[in-house]
Amino acid sequence: MVREHAVQLTTAGKARLEEELHALRTVKLPGLAARIHEASEYGDVSDNSEYEGMKEEYVLTEARIGELEQILLHARTIQRAAGDDSVGLGSVVTLRDDVGEEETWTLVSPEEANTFDGTISTESPVGRALVGCHAGDAPTVTTPGGTIVYTVVSVA
Repeated sequence: MVREHAVQLTTAGKARLEEELHALRTVKLPGLAARIHEASEYGDVSDNSEYEGMKEEYVLTEARIGELEQILLHARTIQRAAGDDSVGLGSVVTLRDDVGEEETWTLVSPEEANTFDGTISTESPVGRALVGCHAGDAPTVTTPGGTIVYTVVSVA
């Protein structure tokens, strides 16, 4: 995927992507290359599913490296303006759902979103509904599973 537009990233998100790129280049790709070379040294690999799997993983790793290089080449680090109390890229938002459960998310660009890290894309259904909200607002989010009303508890 070739990117020619600026990609907005948070400082932490850019650092995570740079770390991932470094690990792929210096650890994963060389390790896969060594394993592929070693497997090919043992003779006929034409019917070896493990060998084919390693080759496929190598190609996917190279593709991810290319994608990360393009993202970082066009990256522009954003900073939240001091005193900005509306939800936007880089905001840390605490939400309360219909049943009273709270969760905290950082809104980021799609390129750095990872729910396991507590980040959510501004282009996701929840992210879209939150952009522009303030503490106390109650946006409605339509998801494939139904409609959820969140209350914005805080914005930082």
